[in-house]
Amino acid sequence: MSSPETVLRLSGITKRFGTLTANDRILLTLERGEVLALLGENGAGKSTLMSILFGHYVADEGSIEVFGAPLAPGNPKAALQAGVGMVHQHFTLADNLSVLDNVMLGTEPLWQPVSHRAAARAKLLDVASRFGLPVQPEAMIGSLSVGERQRVEILKALYRGARILILDEPTAVLTPQESEALFRTLAQMVAQGLSVIFISHKLPEVLRVSHRIAVLRGGKLVAEAKTADTTKAQLALWMVGHAVESAARRPAESVGDAVCVLDHVSTAGSGHDRLHDVTLTLRGGEITAIAGVSGNGQVALAELLSGTRRAITGTVQLMGRALPPSPARLVQRGVARIPEDRHAVGVVGDLPVWENAVSERLRTPAFSRFSWIRRAAARAHARRIEKAFDVRGAGLMAPARSLSGGNMQKLILGRALLAPEQADGKTRPPRLIVAHQPTWGLDIGAVAYVQQQLIAARDAGAAVLVISDDLDEVLALGDRVGVMHGGHLGDTRPAAAWTREAIGLAMAGS
Repeated sequence: MSSPETVLRLSGITKRFGTLTANDRILLTLERGEVLALLGENGAGKSTLMSILFGHYVADEGSIEVFGAPLAPGNPKAALQAGVGMVHQHFTLADNLSVLDNVMLGTEPLWQPVSHRAAARAKLLDVASRFGLPVQPEAMIGSLSVGERQRVEILKALYRGARILILDEPTAVLTPQESEALFRTLAQMVAQGLSVIFISHKLPEVLRVSHRIAVLRGGKLVAEAKTADTTKAQLALWMVGHAVESAARRPAESVGDAVCVLDHVSTAGSGHDRLHDVTLTLRGGEITAIAGVSGNGQVALAELLSGTRRAITGTVQLMGRALPPSPARLVQRGVARIPEDRHAVGVVGDLPVWENAVSERLRTPAFSRFSWIRRAAARAHARRIEKAFDVRGAGLMAPARSLSGGNMQKLILGRALLAPEQADGKTRPPRLIVAHQPTWGLDIGAVAYVQQQLIAARDAGAAVLVISDDLDEVLALGDRVGVMHGGHLGDTRPAAAWTREAIGLAMAGS
């Protein structure tokens, strides 16, 4: 029996950013026809390592060999020519161009007088046929489903000759049925000799599709194992350094009165990013989870309840009164939000942690008086958030952008859930919590922590709305579950009344 062919070898890769060692002497190999799962907490060094492999960063120490030849550092073009392709979690496609146009972008010199579209089309169809990725070359990207767009991203890499494919969170925005189709495609690709580095936080799918698993923690390679020789619990232990207790799925003990009621609400927006005749009741002491493929009106729903988008028809009531179209007034009336994009919307990266911790309440009497900011009170509250929600970083004076994804999300969660003391010494916890993709891109330890905090807020009497593309999260948290498609929201039903298959079909519009 011949020994496996090593197609990729990373030797002693070290990368430092100031005093932080992001990668510490990492040795990693990939074999022909192998799926290697790369796991680790947020900030463990996965993205840095892949950026070095793809030429976006230059390692301070170490070397990379691809198919036995040295790979020139800091040169993405050299990585592509060596056969390394990458499919990012967030697609890089032009909606107003066809599939063929997107695949061909960057493959022909600008000074070439004639575009060889016929040959490119034939090559694309040949690659699609060989790897079981059916595609319509003339279809506009804007008309495709999320699963079809991901197929185009994979074809872009294969069209360019990728023999090593890096997949970053490939199922993050897919329905269960689309994920199954992707897994079948992966099996077909590796059977033809393609090698895959599979990055995911979803341990069940890692155990299903990979042959071998490598785990990073704190910039170091802490474990390698054949997939058949490990378990979900062991992987979680390697990733975070201690046992992880998942959020316990238990029904709401006491459902209260309606906190927020949407009655036949529609909003403005482009495409499916709007609401069409949506009716929904959110009750205290209950988590309502909304599933759906990204881009089907979830942003419109979250923005409506956060005061940044208005209804054009229908009514929205908050605790029996009209919902004010003002984020500041909503905060004052007990609405807390956890936005989808923590970097662009959740924090102001250049401001210090303490200012971000109080930013949504900065003009309230708790933190300002006569237009002067009460810095001592604000920093004291930020310290309470830091301690209560285990926000780890360089301290309250450090810029928020220096936090890892998990710690940034904990800061946002603490800002939303931990109400400051009022003049009478009491706190007024939020009545309505709008959590949009609350654990997107977080590691298993941070996911469990965030979910436990949302359950605790529900048990304290808050109405919690969780909007998530992650079906596991929807089923783990939701007391009631609804599905959005094309801006429409189906009836919310008790979680026990749903199956994964039924939710997946509803997410696809069936």
